[in-house]
Amino acid sequence: MPDQLVALVSGANTGIGLQVARDLARHRLIVLVGSRDLDRGKAAAAEIDGDAHAVQLDVTDPSSIAAAAARVGSEFGRLDVLVNNAGVSFLGDPGTPLAERARAGLLTGVPIDVVRRMFEINVIGPIAVTQALLPLLQAAPAARIVNVGSGGASLTLNADPANPHRAMFGVYPTTKAALHAATLGFATALEETGIKVNVADPGFTATALNNFQGTRTVAEGARRIVELALLGPDGPTGTFSNDEGTVPW
Repeated sequence: MPDQLVALVSGANTGIGLQVARDLARHRLIVLVGSRDLDRGKAAAAEIDGDAHAVQLDVTDPSSIAAAAARVGSEFGRLDVLVNNAGVSFLGDPGTPLAERARAGLLTGVPIDVVRRMFEINVIGPIAVTQALLPLLQAAPAARIVNVGSGGASLTLNADPANPHRAMFGVYPTTKAALHAATLGFATALEETGIKVNVADPGFTATALNNFQGTRTVAEGARRIVELALLGPDGPTGTFSNDEGTVPW
């Protein structure tokens, strides 16, 4: 078993996930770069300055999840940090303008097969990955789970009629709100174990998720995720926050 902490980041071959992997490696963690496409994961791991290794991980494929968990178990015997970053905001032509994406994602008209698929990726996937890796997280002395959420999915903020952005509260923020709820469920269930489970809001970060139209860099978007991944023993659990503080549920 290595002396270094071991972290697995899903969806880490690009965007915020890759930046989180870079930052954790900079903190001298062994970083497992989860990627649906193993070759892309290997290419991303090769870019990271530190101890990084690619792991094939499709969060919607039970056999892929099981194989990833088996590999972590056989090679390291434990997992200190799990970052559930993999997710999608839109299913369709990636070149579709954001305004059109928002309209297409409204629950009044979005096809049910798209709703199912997005819930499978954004909600059921992180739950399945966490369950599969839980024995390895419990084998670590002080494991941390960070789910990448969205401030745009805050029920409190979107219930405010004065919030103009709530007009875009469609299937994607609905899935993220469900992920926030799942995070709280894991946090309360694991409260007595010392495993801390939190939601990080990266903010409107420029990635492929939004056609690179975000207002924050990936370094800024990764900041709070990394902070929560490296929480000390006095850190919180069951919280939703960004790098400026608490975000209302």
